[in-house]
Amino acid sequence: MDDREELLTAANAVRLAVGVLNRRLRDEWISDVSPSETAVLSRLDRGGPETIAQLARRQGITPQAMGATVAALEARGLLTRAPDPDDGRRALLSPTQHGRELIHDARNAVTERLAAALAEHFEPDEIALVRAAAPMIERLAHLI
Repeated sequence: MDDREELLTAANAVRLAVGVLNRRLRDEWISDVSPSETAVLSRLDRGGPETIAQLARRQGITPQAMGATVAALEARGLLTRAPDPDDGRRALLSPTQHGRELIHDARNAVTERLAAALAEHFEPDEIALVRAAAPMIERLAHLI
């Protein structure tokens, strides 16, 4: 197998594995928050306040579509708006305390499920390999 074929084989293996994992995690999500709402809460929780336009750009959707997602989160008390100190015409969005708790609880539940599956079905050397591969997969995700 030449270098190009090896790269394509590795890329396909990562794509398939991450896709299966992502679908399984989405299927097991314990909250009443949709995947798009979860993405917004997670991004704001990890990255700090953003505008609707910034969120829409990052998610690859229109500001109007993001506005609907944001409105649903606000209506449930999961998101709050504050004036942008650099431009008073814009609003910065942040999760409320309830929004942060919800996303953290959901993340913790997923982490617990993953840990239980690792403990039950993987050997210690396999767990070490999974742990070592995780930062590389994350780095790869940031590069695409």
